[in-house]
Amino acid sequence: MWRLFQYPLCPFSRKVRFACAVKGVTLELVNEYPWERRDGFAALNPAAQTPVLTNGAIVLADSAAICDYFEETVEKTPLLGAGPEERAEARRLIAWFDQKFYAEVTAPLLSERMYKRLILRQAPDAGSVRNAGRNAEAHLDYLDFLLDRRRWLSGPAFGLADIAAAAQISVADYLGGVEWDGHEPARIWYSALKSRPAFRPLLGERMEGLSPPLHYDKLDF
Repeated sequence: MWRLFQYPLCPFSRKVRFACAVKGVTLELVNEYPWERRDGFAALNPAAQTPVLTNGAIVLADSAAICDYFEETVEKTPLLGAGPEERAEARRLIAWFDQKFYAEVTAPLLSERMYKRLILRQAPDAGSVRNAGRNAEAHLDYLDFLLDRRRWLSGPAFGLADIAAAAQISVADYLGGVEWDGHEPARIWYSALKSRPAFRPLLGERMEGLSPPLHYDKLDF
């Protein structure tokens, strides 16, 4: 069985877990906190970042590489689109959420509202939190724009762009960084993802010592 080294609020681990669940790939979860810098974990991935996936002699690191591996090896439920144009657009949006949304929203919220609180025992910087909230608002505006023109971010069918977006947004939402009022297209899209059996287990998990907002796992929010 595949073993996934991850922790509950790692957005890239959530992306892998969601994609694997959709494809029917069973994972054994191993909690791994990168900031502990465990030697055994660094031996698996010199970058010492989650997620890392192992299965005997096979070691896969980085969410993009892992998702590509299963897209190439598991025929069930293709997630990158039906043609080159759809796949190119899906990859563009995956990069948008993995890189831009993460840098502007998820990473600062994780730093201020998780790492500082649980590890450093410090108060968050209010200015950084506000800036992440403003960035989240801009990203939701872009989601509204896209979803007014297509059923899914990936195009006509649900796919990996939706999974990547949901992974980042769910962590930001857990940390209280997403304001849904005024973003009906994005809210309807996210509610549909919340109802998927492949995504529900992620919403049921909690980071020890840190609780999400009351609306976090509700379908009506």
